[in-house]
Amino acid sequence: MNHRLAILATACFASSVATAADSSVRALKELSVDQLLDMKVTSVSKRAELLSDAAASIYVITQDAIRRSGVTTLPEALRLAPNLQVARADSVQYAISARGFNNAIGNKLLVLIDGRTVYTPLFSGVFWDQQEVMLEDVDRIEVISGPGAALWGANAVNGVINVITRSAADTTGALLVARSGEDERGGAVRYGTAIGSGAVRFYAKYSEFDPTHRAGGVALPDDWNRGQVGFRADWGSGQDSFTVQGDTYQGDSVPRGAIGPFELTQVEVSGANLLGRWRRETDGGGQMQFQAYADHSKRDDALFYRPTADIVDLDFQYGLPGTKHQVMLGAGYRWGHDDIDPGFVTIFVPDSRSLQWGNLFVQDEIQLHGGVKATLGIKLESNDYTGVEVLPSARLAWKPAENSLLWGSLSRAVRAPARYDRDVRFPGFPPFFVIGGPDFVSEVANVVELGYRSQPVKQFNYSVTAFVHFWDKVRSGTALPVELENKIEGEIRGLEAWAEYRPFDFWALSAGVNFVNEDLRLKSGSTDPVGVDNDTLRNDPDYIWTLHSRFDLPRDLQIDLLWRRVAALPAPVVPAYSELDLRFAWLATEKFELSVVGRNLLHDGHAEYGAAATRSEYERNVFGQVRWQF
Repeated sequence: MNHRLAILATACFASSVATAADSSVRALKELSVDQLLDMKVTSVSKRAELLSDAAASIYVITQDAIRRSGVTTLPEALRLAPNLQVARADSVQYAISARGFNNAIGNKLLVLIDGRTVYTPLFSGVFWDQQEVMLEDVDRIEVISGPGAALWGANAVNGVINVITRSAADTTGALLVARSGEDERGGAVRYGTAIGSGAVRFYAKYSEFDPTHRAGGVALPDDWNRGQVGFRADWGSGQDSFTVQGDTYQGDSVPRGAIGPFELTQVEVSGANLLGRWRRETDGGGQMQFQAYADHSKRDDALFYRPTADIVDLDFQYGLPGTKHQVMLGAGYRWGHDDIDPGFVTIFVPDSRSLQWGNLFVQDEIQLHGGVKATLGIKLESNDYTGVEVLPSARLAWKPAENSLLWGSLSRAVRAPARYDRDVRFPGFPPFFVIGGPDFVSEVANVVELGYRSQPVKQFNYSVTAFVHFWDKVRSGTALPVELENKIEGEIRGLEAWAEYRPFDFWALSAGVNFVNEDLRLKSGSTDPVGVDNDTLRNDPDYIWTLHSRFDLPRDLQIDLLWRRVAALPAPVVPAYSELDLRFAWLATEKFELSVVGRNLLHDGHAEYGAAATRSEYERNVFGQVRWQF
């Protein structure tokens, strides 16, 4: 099978090269190197700036990259970012992080969808099976690896993922997407229309995921159904613009059997959110924004926990115009309340709690001489567990030429305590073997980064970043009964790099590499019997390689190849693996597309995360998809 795939890929490439010279080939407009570097991003400085000027390790996943990869979920789309670690845990659950500390309850990566923070205060991580977007509406996903705490606050320690959807004005008309295959099926519809000085769109989507299997072929009870509907409206008048958007969703698995007399019913999730945003451009060139949203979520998991959570978030920011100085300042307030019914293995004490967070920040971008720019920022963020956290950052960027940027940064970031750290109990009934630490404090990272981004020729650009995270007060435990405390320290060093090259109009290549070396150790006085080889702390590969090759063939055909190589995981051990995804598409018209997508084509199955006895193996999978705009 592997040999046949290699022959197919080679033949496709040879065919495209041989015929492109005398054929009408669809231009790779979305993949233009110039356009990518001229793209504006907002996650680095909370204002629009050119990607080529952003002094951070930022990778942008474009709408075209999402479509041409054939991915169908947000976590799978994040595999396209070479500065992320993405490991699939079952049919819909993922472990996703940047720069280490990846685990099933990863808690050092801030994720936003259109400015709405989606991490749960339960453990400062993300329930990926509850995060869904209509990928066809995504404009771009800005992925920053490295701290963003001075602007985004606690938990933006190892990175920030910012999912940004298109304005309603850019999605008028109707769209139908449907797919069906061996392991998944689904579809989505969207309708948008202009209204007065603005536009509105509505969408609905539904997905079904078949169960995954263990290495021996035994099916696991992780079948999953998920549906979501939502809307977005955008309009403007003079200097003001407004956005209102909302979503509601529901999903569930199959019943999962029993542990003795205790029945493990199906996992059920549901929720809704509503967001409003007002922006004003002042006469002097300043920018003002106020945003508010409410988020309700519910999860019923008889094995782990049954939380119901409500969050209200208010945020204000103001950008002051200037030639030498560009100042951004702002403030925010967040309130959350939860009620957590116990599961078989977990209970929270107290079972209900209200929490508040507040913040103030200021950042100044200072234009110095010789193309040098300094950025100084600080955020003061309060929480109910540790009081006020001070989160400073200093960045220095130099443009030795118009097409190059050398930058460095010093930052302090923290991962503030969550309910899990203070209030958790294992199992869900006494005697408890693990309890939250009443004195648990914030985990602290002092980070040094050095990066270089360049476009030496028109067809080629690259980015390289080296980093060191100096960690202190990382979560650990005591001897039995385990009480959570902060007695791990150490360093995480690494290098992340990616490049994009377009040798011909019909062929584009992108590649990435991510190296991480972790040197963590117990601090003096710790009685932790497990130490740092703990899958609730981290389980990271030493390296990840990716290669994406995109061909535009004659007769409006497209072939996309996505190869990745992931090193072995140490604890629990997961073997290294290589895999290949392939998409073959026919663009019958500008508005009608048929495609066939093959995933995991190199092997009958491979594992990505978890202990050998219980983990899923992901099999070869092929599905077809139709996309019709009308």
